[in-house]
Amino acid sequence: MRTTATDGHLGMGIEQKSAEVSLGWQLRSYLALRVVLQPVMRAVVARRVARGKDDPTRAQEKLGQAGLARPEGPLIWLHAVGLGEVLALRPLLQVMGELAPEAHFLVTSTARSSAQVLGQNLPPRVMHQFLPLDGPTYVARFLDHWRPDLSIWSEQDLWPGAIVDIAGRGIPLAYINARISQDGFERRHKVRSGFKDLMQMFAFVAAQEPTSADYLKRLGAVAPQVMPSLKPAAAPLNVNTEALDELRGALANRRCWVAASSHVPDEAVAIAAQKEVLKTDPDALLIVAPRAPERGAEICQALAGAGVSFAQRSCGQMVEKRHQVYVADTLGELGLWYRLAQVALIGGSFGNTEGHNPWEAIVLGCPVMCGPNTANFTQDYRQLEAEGLAHRVADDAQAARQLADRVTGGQHTAATTRATQLVLEAQQALKPLARQLLSLQSL
Repeated sequence: MRTTATDGHLGMGIEQKSAEVSLGWQLRSYLALRVVLQPVMRAVVARRVARGKDDPTRAQEKLGQAGLARPEGPLIWLHAVGLGEVLALRPLLQVMGELAPEAHFLVTSTARSSAQVLGQNLPPRVMHQFLPLDGPTYVARFLDHWRPDLSIWSEQDLWPGAIVDIAGRGIPLAYINARISQDGFERRHKVRSGFKDLMQMFAFVAAQEPTSADYLKRLGAVAPQVMPSLKPAAAPLNVNTEALDELRGALANRRCWVAASSHVPDEAVAIAAQKEVLKTDPDALLIVAPRAPERGAEICQALAGAGVSFAQRSCGQMVEKRHQVYVADTLGELGLWYRLAQVALIGGSFGNTEGHNPWEAIVLGCPVMCGPNTANFTQDYRQLEAEGLAHRVADDAQAARQLADRVTGGQHTAATTRATQLVLEAQQALKPLARQLLSLQSL
């Protein structure tokens, strides 16, 4: 197979070299096991469809059966596991598309929600499919159909069998936006021989921050780099303009804030904070947009127990003046809520989730608040707090009061101009990375 050495700087030339990678016993054991487990994988897909966890009209994609035709010309394939990771790829796709107008792009993921939301936010010449399970027949079927000219893997979701199969066909591989915690490093270190074998197959490796780059180097990656963040370069989430106009009319002159991508611990603090807000502003509205929309009924139950009035969007209910909370339990509408809110509490920051992407709110001029637990976005929150675009709330007995003070205190104005500047700077920083990735096609 072909591998690549880099000089450690984005945008610089790539020195080509050839090397044969011999697989150690750990990776060879996995490759043997995937053959044995392939029938089980098919059963898993069938079971997930039966339980409503996979889309029955697209489940065959997970067995390598394409749902779309391959377009003519160069095809660049990018993979990320879930909704947040897939949406984070949009700015890179945009820049690569501008630099390579002849290319088409295939994005794969594993989470059902990622397909539903991405479909509403696809850049030009981009298609979506589900990643096939890691059985040799399924991966071969996928590669035979799509014949990618370049395979780019993002964040943490590496499928060893697929990577070996891709490398075996001489398709260049890149691993970008990598993020590894100390716990993740320690787990991978236990199988470091197999992980090193995988890392040797990537022509280019780039991490989100220096710590992850160091971990990757210690695990066998060749000259891992630190790349610019993808998230602040993202284009704004799309919105249904009719729904936006309708809700703006319904919410005229009301203070509005959103708990976005929320989980149970976030909602507990947000509901308590809203009760405090209402003491100052009885007309204020909290929008709760849960990370998992199917939790809508559960949230309504919690609101009833808290004694606040609410409406539920998935039931077709429109928010009225008497409602104090709107349960926005629908997929793909975060762009709507960020445009309506004056400030957003980004979920996953209370409890153990460790935070979700704050930039989707920021790029729409909506400043953010968070709880103490944001390890998934450490660098992002550090930058946003320094810019005055993010404020942290401690997870203690005063959390609800502190959050309410932020909602009503008016410290969240004039975010749009600075957010626009940050997005433009981030988009410019992505161009060297996009050029370097595109250059891998000629290896």
